[in-house]
Amino acid sequence: MSSSSSCSSSLTVIFVVFYLLVVSSNAQLTTNFYSSSCPNLHSTVKSVVQSAINRENRMGASLLRLFFHDCFVSGCDGSLLLDDTSTFTGEKMARPNNGSVRGFEVIDQIKSAVENACPGIVSCADILAIAARDSVVILGGPSWNVKLGRRDARTASQSAANNNIPQPTFSLSQLLSSFEDQGLSITDLVALSGAHTIGQARCTSFRNRIYNEIGYNIDASFAKTRQANCPRSSNSGDNNLAPLDLQTPTYFDNDYYKNIISQKGLLHSDQELSMKALTEGYANNLDTFFSDFATAMNNMGDIKPLTGSNGEIRKNCRMIN
Repeated sequence: MSSSSSCSSSLTVIFVVFYLLVVSSNAQLTTNFYSSSCPNLHSTVKSVVQSAINRENRMGASLLRLFFHDCFVSGCDGSLLLDDTSTFTGEKMARPNNGSVRGFEVIDQIKSAVENACPGIVSCADILAIAARDSVVILGGPSWNVKLGRRDARTASQSAANNNIPQPTFSLSQLLSSFEDQGLSITDLVALSGAHTIGQARCTSFRNRIYNEIGYNIDASFAKTRQANCPRSSNSGDNNLAPLDLQTPTYFDNDYYKNIISQKGLLHSDQELSMKALTEGYANNLDTFFSDFATAMNNMGDIKPLTGSNGEIRKNCRMIN
């Protein structure tokens, strides 16, 4: 073989390797990512989620919220799951998360079951995405094909968690800005807020609203009812819980939007959505809400995923390898 031919072959090999690396590092999420490498993934995850919700209905809302709080901080990369150590500060102690986010032990149980089925294959970030979908379905909500292929972060950012996760006191303009920063639309904002049709909130999240210290568009009898379990003083009752959805707090439906129209949104940020026509549309049409919610969940799941050679597949969701 001539030197020029040998040189050409070498360049071709180098180009192919480079091309494959580029494609790998920019891989897109797909719904069939684990169809060959972990064919029983979905049934394995759903079994653990079902058991957890059977023990406590509220856990479905908690798992859904974990996914939301993970995605809004540097993307859907499992960074929220990392524990603090003497040399590492994670996101669990950030203001929106400390004493509020929960369900980590269920994610541990799912990870253990998945590792038994297909070790070293499935990321904690993808487990979060599937568990969120399964929680919604089990509680009566819509299903969707979850896009997968994320890898896990080796870093976390407490400051980003403090700054990026929307607060219950946010105005509509602040909510819109927060979602736009993540590449999400107004429709995504209103639809994803419908996750509050399940779950509960702590007194600290709605005290200012029910005592008319922030916002005045609140039903008087509703405020009085909530005041009974949430004292005005911050010295007691901070962790007392109230349902985000008055009628069906453990069933995924559109009552949340009906509450807002009646000025009975528990959080100030909830009631701010009364200004959007989408809220009334979702209150009147369950199918439209379900369809838009499913789309919005996939849109949120697309926020800055780590793919290809970025990140890692953690063996333990609480720590880097």
